[in-house]
Amino acid sequence: MKYRPIAMYLPQYHPVPENDKFWGKGFTEWVNVASAKPLYRWQIQPRIPKDLGFYDLRLQSVRQDQAKLAEDAGVHGFCYYHYWSLGKRILELPFNEVLRTKTPDFPFMLCWANHDWTMRWAGKDDTVLFKQEYSDEDYLNHIKWLIPVFKDTRYIKVNGKPVLMIYRSDEIPDFEKMVSIWRKEAALAGLELYLIRFERPKSYGEKYLNHFDAAAEIAIWSNRYKLWPKVHKFDRLMSIDFFNALYALLFRKDNYLISHFGNRIIEYKYFIDSLADFRNFYKYKIYPGIFPNWDTTPRYKKKNCVIIKDSTPDLFKKWINKTIEQFEPYSDDENFIFINAWNEWGEGSYLEPDQLFGNSYLLALKEAISKV
Repeated sequence: MKYRPIAMYLPQYHPVPENDKFWGKGFTEWVNVASAKPLYRWQIQPRIPKDLGFYDLRLQSVRQDQAKLAEDAGVHGFCYYHYWSLGKRILELPFNEVLRTKTPDFPFMLCWANHDWTMRWAGKDDTVLFKQEYSDEDYLNHIKWLIPVFKDTRYIKVNGKPVLMIYRSDEIPDFEKMVSIWRKEAALAGLELYLIRFERPKSYGEKYLNHFDAAAEIAIWSNRYKLWPKVHKFDRLMSIDFFNALYALLFRKDNYLISHFGNRIIEYKYFIDSLADFRNFYKYKIYPGIFPNWDTTPRYKKKNCVIIKDSTPDLFKKWINKTIEQFEPYSDDENFIFINAWNEWGEGSYLEPDQLFGNSYLLALKEAISKV
């Protein structure tokens, strides 16, 4: 396979004590998804799942159905978000069950999502729900926990090396020491690691690749899209209905202007057309990122939303084709394209079927990948 599409996977959709404590008994992000309201005319909210419904990831049948949909569409594997802080894990049940039951028989890797959970995640304040902490002892404990996972036959590898992604590597204290501990302990277990860091707006470029094998784009904040500061202002102005805006301004009867001007709104077509050419932009080893949709309204409600509007399956396929055209794999195994995401419904970024488009995004991926 020339390209291996990897879909980021959020293990959020089942109750956990931490969510019960802060958001109410039985909370999952389906609550935010189902209650989302449009901020402007023609915004598609709420977005409702179709084939899989409002599923519960405690069910093995759901995880099986997800893998079947993904495999049929040409997704090579899932990258499960993995939360670990001083030995404490959160949202761990779905992946624990993937390991324990050996199902689904579908490739996977992990991304260490090493960031604090705060109330701001749902548009509120910065109260910390789950604090990310580090220690030398924990670096060792973490890799010891990871090694048996890496030895699972389904684990995705590059030239025999298990792939581990790190979400915020620049925030890890004594990062060099951690990597040294990890590589040494992995070697004792007969493994060599393949580490990938996600690039972020304030930490990107070749200088951050020390101790990493490669980087990967977070597509929404890709440094190839240099027009964020200019385009989002213009696009918001152009997308406001003049009479609604004037009415809101004169009579203050609704929050139309407040909603619109508190958010960043860009057309999906304009976003992908404005990306710099991948092959010419990067001079170091990095994997491309793409997304089918993006709309954080379910999480942030009315302010600080990021909305890439008017996505369609055809435009998504156009972006995949553009990516394939511009990205030449670094080797037979170094051929990843990261899709954000398989099921990030709270950010409007998902491949799973919904009521509006059905499985059209999955078919778009299948058609694009099958031609390579």
